[in-house]
Amino acid sequence: MKDGYKLIYKRPKTLLSTRMHYCPGCFHSTIHKFLMEVIEELEIQDKTIGVCPVGCSVFAYDYLDIDMQEAAHGRAAAVATGIKRILPDRIVFSYQGDGDLAAIGTAETLHACNRGENFTFIFINNGIYGMTGGQMAPTTLEGQKTTTCPYGRETADSGMPMKMAEIISQFEKVAYVERVSCDTPANARKAKRAIKKAIEFQMQGLGTTFIEVASNCPSGWKCTPEESLKWLEEQVFPYFPLGVFKEPAKRRQ
Repeated sequence: MKDGYKLIYKRPKTLLSTRMHYCPGCFHSTIHKFLMEVIEELEIQDKTIGVCPVGCSVFAYDYLDIDMQEAAHGRAAAVATGIKRILPDRIVFSYQGDGDLAAIGTAETLHACNRGENFTFIFINNGIYGMTGGQMAPTTLEGQKTTTCPYGRETADSGMPMKMAEIISQFEKVAYVERVSCDTPANARKAKRAIKKAIEFQMQGLGTTFIEVASNCPSGWKCTPEESLKWLEEQVFPYFPLGVFKEPAKRRQ
């Protein structure tokens, strides 16, 4: 039991011991740990470059012991494209929220995927703008209350929540798309496996890989961490189902 405890909670050497600023119950810290475990297991710490734009994850470079590049709001895909094209032997990923990737960064995201740029998106979808006060995002659910739609999102005015994994999977040069979560131990294990597959496919040069994390935001949702997990199960997963949306059929040249 003691050895098992050490195995589960061991901090990977690629994750710094700096105290994280994330709110209690948030999935950001969990995904950080999984991502750094994967980088350690694949022995690519000295070859990996992360791109972190504006959002709750803006200080990720304080926690991840790898090369990091900050990007302007919504421009992570453009920055990652430049890095990967100049340094094609590096492993590159962007780490973005829904307000960043699916709102101000929609054009950069879609065009990078359409071109099949060979880097990995880690997309945290918590349904709101978490860092700036909990405003409505493109992924806010119908009827969900935020600071800018206090009576609930009206789709007649603002459209339907955007299903980014489904959209991205339609591009021919995108190699791999999966939506995961960390609400249960079983789903958390699947999330780590998905991140590892995405990085491995990038290492094989197969094209764009995209991992969407259906995440919570207890602070922005004005609830406890336990209540946020219930909201995920009852409200989020029915609209944003977990699963693989695209996998590579063969190696691209």
